[in-house]
Amino acid sequence: MTGIETISGRPKNLTRRKLVNKIMISLCVVAGIITILPLLYIFFYTTKSGLTSLNLDFFTQLPKPVGEEGGGMANAIVGSLVLIALGSVIGIPVGILAGIYVSEYSGSIISTIVKFTTDVLSGIPSIIIGIFAYGIIVLPMKRFSAIAGGFALGIIMIPTITKITEEMLKLVPQTLREASLALGVSRWKTSLFVVVKTASSGIITGVLLAIARAAGETAPLLFTSFGNSFWQTSIDEPMAALPLQIFAYAISPYDDWHRQAWAGAFVLILLVFVVNLIVRYVTRNKFGTSQ
Repeated sequence: MTGIETISGRPKNLTRRKLVNKIMISLCVVAGIITILPLLYIFFYTTKSGLTSLNLDFFTQLPKPVGEEGGGMANAIVGSLVLIALGSVIGIPVGILAGIYVSEYSGSIISTIVKFTTDVLSGIPSIIIGIFAYGIIVLPMKRFSAIAGGFALGIIMIPTITKITEEMLKLVPQTLREASLALGVSRWKTSLFVVVKTASSGIITGVLLAIARAAGETAPLLFTSFGNSFWQTSIDEPMAALPLQIFAYAISPYDDWHRQAWAGAFVLILLVFVVNLIVRYVTRNKFGTSQ
């Protein structure tokens, strides 16, 4: 009787498992769609509002005085590139070297402290980092500057680069390290010229993602670079940035400035989108390379 019940119960249990499996897969698909919908809505709405406002003047002219229509954000676009470059000079070397140390010397106390500090730093609001840069650089210099803005963006980049560098280096097979050390290569050369080279595509991913995040930051720049309505070539003076210009135009009462704010938002989203496409292209064979 027990055997008969077990055999006769198999189709029912199998049907139940298939039903539960289909329900769970459907729920995962629905959750994925819900996750994607806000991004698609933001992207298409910003594209719809910003694309129609783009013209040649937007990329070539300076902002017009208050009350006048027209002008562009050429200084803000160039300023953003300058600030990102300054931030990269600070954030990329520190982040990569910290990631190498945490991965290759994970047993030391300093490595544990660095990893903990990186985790904490990644959770600090960007506006706090802006206030920190304000106290460290702006107050002693007695003026806002691109240097302070680049410093703040560099700090924001460090946790992302450090974490991704660490994870990518952990994917490198231990046998490569052992083979290099067995040939008499010193440990630091093994780390830099063998391990890092093998994981280079993944490290580039971290760098590009950090740049994409820093490119859209507004809060820290309010306390550091502050913004500027004119061309500025000196990095020790206030400098315009695309997120700052968008913020200033968005809260203004002028319709033309609102139009340009949408155009600036579209350009900023497009920049982040292009950077992420580059990340996908660079890392398409990442796992095959590291093995």
